[in-house]
Amino acid sequence: MKKISIIIPCRNEEKYISTCLTSLIEMDYPKNLMEIIVVDGRSQDRTLEIVHKYQLEYPFVRVIDNPKLFTPQAFNLGIKNASYELVMISSAHSSFDKNYVSEVLNALEILNCDGAGGVITTKVRSNSRKALSICEVLSNHFGVGNSKFRVGTDKPIEVDIVPFGIYKKSLIEVVGYYDERLIRNQDMELSKRIIENGKKIYLIPTAKSIYFARETYKELFANNFANGLWIPITVYITKKFSSLSLRHFVPLIFLLSLILPTVMMLVEPLAGIAALSSLSAYLILLALVSFKINNQRTSFFHIMYAFLVLHISYGIGSLLGLIRFDFLKKYLLNE
Repeated sequence: MKKISIIIPCRNEEKYISTCLTSLIEMDYPKNLMEIIVVDGRSQDRTLEIVHKYQLEYPFVRVIDNPKLFTPQAFNLGIKNASYELVMISSAHSSFDKNYVSEVLNALEILNCDGAGGVITTKVRSNSRKALSICEVLSNHFGVGNSKFRVGTDKPIEVDIVPFGIYKKSLIEVVGYYDERLIRNQDMELSKRIIENGKKIYLIPTAKSIYFARETYKELFANNFANGLWIPITVYITKKFSSLSLRHFVPLIFLLSLILPTVMMLVEPLAGIAALSSLSAYLILLALVSFKINNQRTSFFHIMYAFLVLHISYGIGSLLGLIRFDFLKKYLLNE
């Protein structure tokens, strides 16, 4: 069996870090073959206090300070300080099945691939109809597109990205680590570079994890607004659209299908028909999907609203990123 370093970037994760660490420690993989590296972005809550308690009992848990605070810097610090050749990228917002590491490592050997990770089950801690509705939306094709690791697969498949993937440290070194200019999308961009180097990444259905989603519309909006904002920024920084996938641009395309025809109505009133048609088609599909996935624990209207918040926040973020490059270059990219 091979030794592995598990890297957890975190900042102010007192609500989730214990669940994550416990799940990793309780895995069926031998403790003498693993280390857990918590890369902390100078948390201001009880995160470090909780981690230090784990260190007292489990000496293979390490803590590294991340003075730059952000996720890509945390990833790179963890990888560069990893003791072992195999590294796993984790998340403080997640927990893992007992066989997660063993299943992924087994797949790496059998499939002879260069990276692999498992599927995510999205959950929430609250049992409110709102939170459970948001959870349903974040596990549905209409909400997350063709993101296979979220909607699942019944067999190992080659993909463009996996969550919580396991790779050789040397491979990440060769392709150039995570791009620290990317506050978001750094995982997708790295995966694209790995694939461009002729490597293969597989999604393994028998390796399962849980991701704890945002539970309020405000949190959902804020998170996805930021995700959308970084879509055009990522393209600008990397100078190529191939750093992302088509699904990342769909909310922006939809929003533009409403805005552009509406503006064109100033010179051609009939242009409004295009906007009305796009909105009508979306609302019909929205209602049909919401009705289909609604269940006794959720609410039809909560689901519809969650979809709207998810799509519109992402689209608005992408639009703002698209039209305000001068602002972004000055204040976010330090140019």
